[in-house]
Amino acid sequence: MMSSVSRSLLAISLGCLMISPVLADGNRLGHSKHGSAFDAGLRSKPWVMEGLGDAPFPITTESAEVQRWYNQANALLHNFWFEEAERSLRWCHKLEPDNAMVYFGLARCGLNWFTMGSQGPELQRYKDFLIEAVKRKEGLPVRERMYIEAWEAACLRGEEKPVEVIVQKLSQLSVKYPDDIEAKALLGLFNIGYGSPLANDALLMSILNLSPMHPGAHHARIHNWDGVSSEQAINSCELYGKAAPGAGHSLHMPGHIYSKVGMWHEAAIAMDSATRVELSYMNNRLALPYETWNYAHNRDYLCYIQEQLGRAEESIQGAKDLIAAPGNPEMNPADGYWTQFPLLRALVKFERWEEILDGKTLMAANDPFAGMMFGSAEVIALLKTNRKAEAKEKMRGIEMMLVQMKKGQGGEEALPAELPLPNIIQVAQAWIKISDGDRLGGLSILMAAAAEERKARESHSYPNDPPFDPWPVMRLVADVFADGGDHRAAIDAYEVALKQEPNDAWCLAGLAKSWTALGNRVLAREYAGQLLAVWSGANPGLKPITDVLALNLDAVAKPVTPRPERAYDPAKLDHLGPSNWKPFAAPKLAAVGVDGKAVKLEDYRGKNVLLVFYLSDQCVHCVEQLAAINSKMSQFEAMNTVVLACSSDSPEKNRSNDLSSFGLKLISDKDHENARRFASYDDFEDMELHSTILIDSAGRVRWKQTGGDPFMKIDYLLAEIGRW
Repeated sequence: MMSSVSRSLLAISLGCLMISPVLADGNRLGHSKHGSAFDAGLRSKPWVMEGLGDAPFPITTESAEVQRWYNQANALLHNFWFEEAERSLRWCHKLEPDNAMVYFGLARCGLNWFTMGSQGPELQRYKDFLIEAVKRKEGLPVRERMYIEAWEAACLRGEEKPVEVIVQKLSQLSVKYPDDIEAKALLGLFNIGYGSPLANDALLMSILNLSPMHPGAHHARIHNWDGVSSEQAINSCELYGKAAPGAGHSLHMPGHIYSKVGMWHEAAIAMDSATRVELSYMNNRLALPYETWNYAHNRDYLCYIQEQLGRAEESIQGAKDLIAAPGNPEMNPADGYWTQFPLLRALVKFERWEEILDGKTLMAANDPFAGMMFGSAEVIALLKTNRKAEAKEKMRGIEMMLVQMKKGQGGEEALPAELPLPNIIQVAQAWIKISDGDRLGGLSILMAAAAEERKARESHSYPNDPPFDPWPVMRLVADVFADGGDHRAAIDAYEVALKQEPNDAWCLAGLAKSWTALGNRVLAREYAGQLLAVWSGANPGLKPITDVLALNLDAVAKPVTPRPERAYDPAKLDHLGPSNWKPFAAPKLAAVGVDGKAVKLEDYRGKNVLLVFYLSDQCVHCVEQLAAINSKMSQFEAMNTVVLACSSDSPEKNRSNDLSSFGLKLISDKDHENARRFASYDDFEDMELHSTILIDSAGRVRWKQTGGDPFMKIDYLLAEIGRW
């Protein structure tokens, strides 16, 4: 099932697509004539995308072109590529602006499995699309009208249980139209978590019997079994990526399953491929990480899998690149994806204590709760580097902060008294007791934390998508037993932890050591061989494997997995593109200055460029933005940054208008060719858009924002340049 973290990520992404405010006046410059619902989302024309899978959704239309784009949008929706689905549907709307099913498709881009039942403001535009579909539903064939009415009943009538409503409506549609594969595919998706996974699987398999490579059916099967009985989904994992190789999510989801069953090499191949496919798309389409909802999730999950393969350097570098990626200034960092956690997880897991404590590797936490978790990692690092007094002092500060948060001091809402502490805080408390010689007290804390974790895992409420924690706590319990010489208890605890995280190298190493200590070198050799198979590509010198090699067990690599798996070799995936985000090359700029001479980005190589696309000197908001930038021109100049302001105004007009007195350089883009190249033009309504783009001294795009209103947070631009 989809975790709360992933659902939050999508909600944040939908929020990112709502940069423009809701406006009633569609005639404002840069705003849609169709209303505020059309002011957000991608606004350049779609293109035929390969490798999405075959999932036609026939609708009433007079245009074969509309049907083709609609089919593409439906395939994109099956692959959870919502923003691109909306782009294809916007083109359908341009061709047939009164088509009810086009409006229905647009509504599905936001009112979907992730968000059904949510009431966030970011969903209003999708409800507006649905309202327009409802207005136009009369006269449609019954099948199409039933689709619209299913979403109408679930999303527009204040239902308390909208998922149950939509499941009921899709069931009725599937019964009335048994040959409608799409109705069954949607039913199979929305039915996840409601009723029997086995019964739902039978429904999805009935689709695959007719259409063996249906992307939506394979995708839904993976979610259906994820966290329930993950091995049941392996067949669909093997086929989903083949059915839709051009969609990163089709490669991402198999990685979920493979990681749950301990097939870490196959998981890495899947997740690395997903990351590369999406990054190639992002670079080709000028999309930044925060504009692509699955990017952070992909990269975090890949970091986690690389950790489990002992590829410490790759996982840590990936986590650092995730932090370095540009963010969305419209979102509160505390509400967004906690991009620091992958780095924290890796540093703790690989015992990089000095880096945790150096004051520069980990940035300051962006909220008090995260701060307590980071502080707890520092407590552990201080203890491991023999700085117990400092560790205790920091722990006291964390505990005082926790008391304040539970009381709701400082204007913050009080935390529920029964809320379990994050595992890492409890682990830090346990290590302090153990460092004081109170082994039983430390074990008591660890056992309680492990029990809470077990309950959370069994109830599917444990954040395991991927986990924030560096370890299953039961593995730490086992370590304490082993350190105390109680190897029987250690083995029992390691086995429990190994069920929670199959083929975990640290557990395998612990089992090999404990069985050796008990004199059973045969069993020890088996676990050592299992470890060697998992860590066949691990960085040299890591403690788990060096400890096991020192046992001289003469073990040979012996994988223990549900299916044979390929060895993960990142070099074999290079044809898909990079796996870590880097700034992409800026498109060509070919404009004309006020002197009539050509202006190119190459003219400013060696300088940073703030490129602003504005509508004209008659646009009040444009002038406000340029004036705000001009007021800080000295700061931009001090940061080696030149400002280029581009519009369709002629060089002659630029020479004579009031903006010519500003310190920025006015350039002309008469035919909007530059605006189109920089995705600052609305192809659906043939109009210019506001764009603010930061380009570094090497000619690479570092940050951008496009929409119906200009970007006004000028200090953010300066801060972003300062990060380079």
